[in-house]
Amino acid sequence: MRAIIKYGAIIILCILTQNIQAQKNDIQKEAPRFTVRGSVRESDTYKPISKVNVEVNGGAYTVTGSDGEFRIQVKKGDELVIRHKDFETVYYTIQNDERILVDVKPAFKERVSRSKYKRNIQNFNALIDSAVAYQKKDAEKSIEFLTEALLQSSSSKENADAYEVLGDVYKHWKQYDLAVSNYQISIQNLASNDVNLKLAEAYRNNKSYQESISVYRALDTATLSNWQLTGLYEGLGDTYSAIKDYANAIDNYKKGLAVAQKHLLKPKITDLNSKIAQTYNVSGKTNQAQDYFDNALSLANKENKTRSVKEKITVADFQSTNRLYDDEIEMRKEALKDIEAIEMEAEIDNESALTSQKQNYKIGSAYFAQKDYGNAIPYLEKSIKEASKKEDLIVKKDATRKLSDVYYDSGDYKMALDTYKAYTEVVDELYIKKEQELSQAARFSKNITETQNRITTLESDKKLSESLFQLTTERNKRQELIIYSLIGGVLLLLVTAYFMYKYIKQQRLANNLLALKSLRSQMNPHFIFNALNSVNSFIASNDERTANKYLSDFSQLMRAVLENSDEDFISLKKEIELLELYTKLEHFRFQDKFDYEITIEESIKIDEYQIPPMLLQPYIENAVWHGLRYKLGKGHLDISITKKNDNEITITIADDGIGRIRSKALKTEHQKKQNSKGMGNIKKRVAILNDMYKDKVDVFVDDFQEAEDVGTKVVVTLKKD
Repeated sequence: MRAIIKYGAIIILCILTQNIQAQKNDIQKEAPRFTVRGSVRESDTYKPISKVNVEVNGGAYTVTGSDGEFRIQVKKGDELVIRHKDFETVYYTIQNDERILVDVKPAFKERVSRSKYKRNIQNFNALIDSAVAYQKKDAEKSIEFLTEALLQSSSSKENADAYEVLGDVYKHWKQYDLAVSNYQISIQNLASNDVNLKLAEAYRNNKSYQESISVYRALDTATLSNWQLTGLYEGLGDTYSAIKDYANAIDNYKKGLAVAQKHLLKPKITDLNSKIAQTYNVSGKTNQAQDYFDNALSLANKENKTRSVKEKITVADFQSTNRLYDDEIEMRKEALKDIEAIEMEAEIDNESALTSQKQNYKIGSAYFAQKDYGNAIPYLEKSIKEASKKEDLIVKKDATRKLSDVYYDSGDYKMALDTYKAYTEVVDELYIKKEQELSQAARFSKNITETQNRITTLESDKKLSESLFQLTTERNKRQELIIYSLIGGVLLLLVTAYFMYKYIKQQRLANNLLALKSLRSQMNPHFIFNALNSVNSFIASNDERTANKYLSDFSQLMRAVLENSDEDFISLKKEIELLELYTKLEHFRFQDKFDYEITIEESIKIDEYQIPPMLLQPYIENAVWHGLRYKLGKGHLDISITKKNDNEITITIADDGIGRIRSKALKTEHQKKQNSKGMGNIKKRVAILNDMYKDKVDVFVDDFQEAEDVGTKVVVTLKKD
């Protein structure tokens, strides 16, 4: 009998022990892990204490840095043990994720009071904590606290902290480009492995994949904690998975899993098993995926309930992809029970996958895929009801559409039509809501950008003020010498630049003058050749007396042309004299072909204007030789100079010859080449002169009239010097 009582007591004791252990496990399951920040400082002087041992009972371990700061992975209810040779051991129980400040009495006290420094540090930390508290609830308020913290910041370390939290705020609100910028500023103030890991993640979220990989690869793995090293491999895997490089993704996930397993980082072991499974699945290796999903699900069930449900849903999605509908339905029903328990303690956001309306919708969809309409309809109706209650229009829309399809496939066309009408109403409602959300998002983005600009300006002003203060209070001879040297260097650079500019300008002017001289040298032989042809024609016709008279006038013209050949510009008066003499010679030869008239507006003072020599002569030559010479009747050449405004005159050369098109048709190939070369030289001369003298000359060529002989009109606009 005693033996029975003895064994019975042992059995009862074992059952009680198991129940107590199960309760402990349940408590542990409900507590997710998070990173907590803290600092250890002397209570009197507020001086940071480095190399302090910080550990969780039976868990993570770290030490404080030179700034007295530490970060450690914990969960609610964990007890921190803080040890150092210079003070008594401190025990602290974790309640939330707020910053931990540990004030200790040192073995040796400093005489110098640092109360003001302590007060500033406390104020700064309070502002950072407030920003973290509002990070996920009110971005603008969180940023306001950070702006104030930056104003009170007195070190690069504090700047780095503020910008890191600012990056966290932007990352949470999906402003990834701004998150990248602020993480970079944080690292510039103080290098940090944690912030580098966040920067790489922000790059990935911003779709800057190569930049993300570069940041991960640049980290020194020897300086990383076990948790950070696991995070590095996981992050690399996520980035490679995003660019569909599944082989590299799996390789890095497995490296991270090996580190996590070696150091018993249970949450990471679960996550990495799940990610390996998902990557195998999308790469088409379902057998390997199944093994890792089994591991992940088993491990997740030993963690908190939220993590367990998340993994169940992930596995259910895998089963759905592979058409394992019975397994999927069973898994989602299990998840639904857990979700109901979670929703009793905390509200689940509609964007989360862990909502009952989404799971009911997917269960209904799975039944529909099996043509089990009787079971599909209740779950879809329940999904619609829950989505309506929680204002989840996206799920409501999908579930309503799916329900319409179910009715249609089952042959209930009336209900299918009614449900489809309800679907269209939800679509309209969703469209309106989306428009409002887009408008709100645009305003939010604008406000966030403006706030970031103010912070950037604030930082710039702060740096400028600090620089000016340092310059005025700490200037010494070495600084003055550097400043004067810089000024001398800048002056020397400016003088060098000035002389280089003058040299380049002179060189350019010389090149232009050389080009003008070359073009003029090409024009003169062309002109002389044409004139000598005229003399030759008189001699050939045995008109010696006329040839002598023509040759006398021609020699006078040639003398004037050669006198002006080295000039860029001559007076308009000289050019008109040359034109009169040249036109007289051409008329002398072709007097039966045209008459001419040169008119000058009386108000024009021709001595006040300058013109490039031999600019107008080729146009007159073209008018006579290619227009008027081929006219059946007698033509007319009109050269007029009129005033356009006080600073400009217009020189018009108009003929009523056969026009440019007919003239071109009559030319031989040799004539076409010669004429094109002559006109090309004129255009080059005008372009060079305008470059040198700021658009002094403008030339416009057009038909003169609307008749059989359209003629040609050349308008030259000349500016006064």
